[in-house]
Amino acid sequence: MPEPQLTQEEESKDMFFRRIAELSEEMVAAHGKDFSMGALVLAARWIAEGKLNAGKSN
Repeated sequence: MPEPQLTQEEESKDMFFRRIAELSEEMVAAHGKDFSMGALVLAARWIAEGKLNAGKSN
C-alpha cells in the first residue's frame, strides 16, 4: 500500500516538528529535561500572549 502524499502545508509542519525535536534533544543533552521542558513551555506562553517578538526591532 503506497504512503499518502502530504500537502505542502503538512510537509512544512512536519519539517518544523523535526526541527523542534532536534532542538529539544540538544537542550536535554546540554542542560537536562527540566530546562528543555521549561524553555518550550515558556515559548508556548510567549506565543499565546503575543510576546514572542516583543523585544525585536524590525
